[in-house]
Amino acid sequence: MADLDLIDRKIITELMRDATQPVAAIADRVGLSQTPCWKRIQRLQETGIITARVAMVDPRRIGLGLTVFVGIEAANHSAEWRESFARAVDAMPEVMDVYRMAGEMDYLLRVAIADMSRFDAFYRRLTDAVLIKNVTSHFAMEHIKARTVYPIDTVSR
Repeated sequence: MADLDLIDRKIITELMRDATQPVAAIADRVGLSQTPCWKRIQRLQETGIITARVAMVDPRRIGLGLTVFVGIEAANHSAEWRESFARAVDAMPEVMDVYRMAGEMDYLLRVAIADMSRFDAFYRRLTDAVLIKNVTSHFAMEHIKARTVYPIDTVSR
């Protein structure tokens, strides 16, 4: 873990909660003046701790109301297959997250898509793009909790 002091942790927490806040407001909340706060934010970006500042969007309100978790069992575990798979999922904008897993499945995808017919088309594109041993899809019925603020205070220093 990066060497973060209490002020850095407070700044990160404020930005995770609302990255549109002016630096002056963040500085006030963390007990700094504006310039040192801005310098810390810059350092957090330069070191890759802060990777982006984005707007969170309700997928249903933009027509992407179906969330599907897709488990992939690789056809083989060669570097060539992994690279081909990575290229394929990177080219598919519906794929929001890709995790390499331990356990029964090799990869887990989170897919945001409009409806079942579009998911079927996505499934066909995915299975045409790369040889897959097994695909298992799980359809989310309800989104109960989502967090964008990591529990940074629970990390031991």
